[in-house]
Amino acid sequence: MKRNFARLGDTEFDLLIIGGGITGATIARDAALRGLKVALVDKWDFCSATTAGPSKLIHGGLRYLRNFELGLVRESLAERRIWERNAPHQVRPLPFLLPADKKSKGLLNIGLTLYDLLSFDRNGVKDPAQKLPGHSWLGAEAAQGAEPVLTGQSMEGAFLYYDCQMRSPERLGLECLIEASRHKAILANYAEAVGFLRDGNKIVGAEVFDRVTGQQLNVRAQITLNAAGPWADTLLGLAEQHEPSRHLLRSKGIHLITRALTKRHAITAAIPEEIGGGHMFLLPWRGKTIIGTTDTAYEGDPDELEVTPREIDAYLAVINRVIPSAGLTRDDVIHAYAGLRPLIVDKADKKNPYNASRKSEVVDHEKDEGLKGLFSAIGGKWTTSRHVAEKAVDMIVARLGRKVPAANTAKRPLPGGWFDALEPFFNAMNDRYPELAGARLDELVFTYGSEMDRVAALAMENAALAERLAPERGEIGAQVIHAIREEMAQTLEDVIFRRTGLGTLGYPGDVAIARVTHIMARECGWDSARIEEELHGIRRLFYAERAPREKSAEAS
Repeated sequence: MKRNFARLGDTEFDLLIIGGGITGATIARDAALRGLKVALVDKWDFCSATTAGPSKLIHGGLRYLRNFELGLVRESLAERRIWERNAPHQVRPLPFLLPADKKSKGLLNIGLTLYDLLSFDRNGVKDPAQKLPGHSWLGAEAAQGAEPVLTGQSMEGAFLYYDCQMRSPERLGLECLIEASRHKAILANYAEAVGFLRDGNKIVGAEVFDRVTGQQLNVRAQITLNAAGPWADTLLGLAEQHEPSRHLLRSKGIHLITRALTKRHAITAAIPEEIGGGHMFLLPWRGKTIIGTTDTAYEGDPDELEVTPREIDAYLAVINRVIPSAGLTRDDVIHAYAGLRPLIVDKADKKNPYNASRKSEVVDHEKDEGLKGLFSAIGGKWTTSRHVAEKAVDMIVARLGRKVPAANTAKRPLPGGWFDALEPFFNAMNDRYPELAGARLDELVFTYGSEMDRVAALAMENAALAERLAPERGEIGAQVIHAIREEMAQTLEDVIFRRTGLGTLGYPGDVAIARVTHIMARECGWDSARIEEELHGIRRLFYAERAPREKSAEAS
């Protein structure tokens, strides 16, 4: 996957996608696999906004049963199985405990029984370790024995049920783009659509500004797709040249990463109505715990999104109220991150986005507003993004009047998913690369899957690149080189947060940052001014000191 911004102006595309989050990435993959000429641009890095900010779950949405959204739950559960099967290195089963008292036990049992019925095909996977049992009941003593953090909870027991967790949503999205690129899609990050090209009442492409070089060019396409996530209605207003015909409700969700609070189970905990209502998850992840998420209306500029110290303190108070045995303080918070959910607001309570639907909508603006050549994909949830992409491409090829193959993304593994079962694959890689055994091999297998040979080869050629970047982490220097040469990484942030997981567990230390900076500066030819700019930006991204993206993440 090579960045060549100038190529965007060389041809007319069938489809120009604006937005490189998971929606744009899955659409690019689907369209390119069907033979369309595809271009995709994102004004920041790929998968750097909403895509990077979820709870890292691939799930059916148990709570959506309360709103009788059976279709959405069924779709999500079917897609959960597809992600498991197609990305077995990244998507794995996760057991949940759901505490219940006498009053709630019966209703929760009915809901979980329906959840099991709707996921009737959940075990259609090749790897036995990925099969998901139906729900069961644990008494209070057994539940608290399994997860001592539940000690002191007023409960009759807890339901045990299963969903799935992804190790890195950023890399799952990136793998979709990698496959699109291998099927001739032209991609560019840090490339902002600043205007639209028109032929009467038809959109025929976009004016795109390259934040890396300062160049601007016209990208022409028969269909332009707005997949800008939280920016989608703003972009639509630019296209329509008036107040956008559709508005989004932006819901802010923050997550805290803390010391490990659970052994192996996730915990789903209800939040009392008097302190906001809703629920929270305690999720085991990479030896720590992710706690999330909040669900509050956000009316600011999406580019200015940050987690504030006040929000962290407020959320800690809620957590300690709901799970008193956690006893969390600010010192326990290793890292905090936020994301914006772009929700469709037809019937949503704007003051309480928790109850808003996570449904998706693909809009043909010629059909709805008479604006030809423009589509929008808005709303939705991470888990259903592949299916949304399939529907979007079906609509686009129908509008183009093209005959193309049917979608095959439901059965086609992602680039790293070309193996049947994780344990035999892991053992084979351990035999192939005994020099990398331990944390480094774990990192390569779970990050790259069947693509790990590309990175391991760099490590085998240069022993310095096989060294860990931080003593307690598995990431190695070869990953930095691979990110630059093969994955379009432009900045320290790209490498530390999205091409690797080095920064997603909090600040990895000055030594690790210095090593990554040294490798990138040498590989990219950075001067001292660029190095200082990158270092300033990356330090501002940790914990509750995140700077506005315009100041901290823009490439020079």
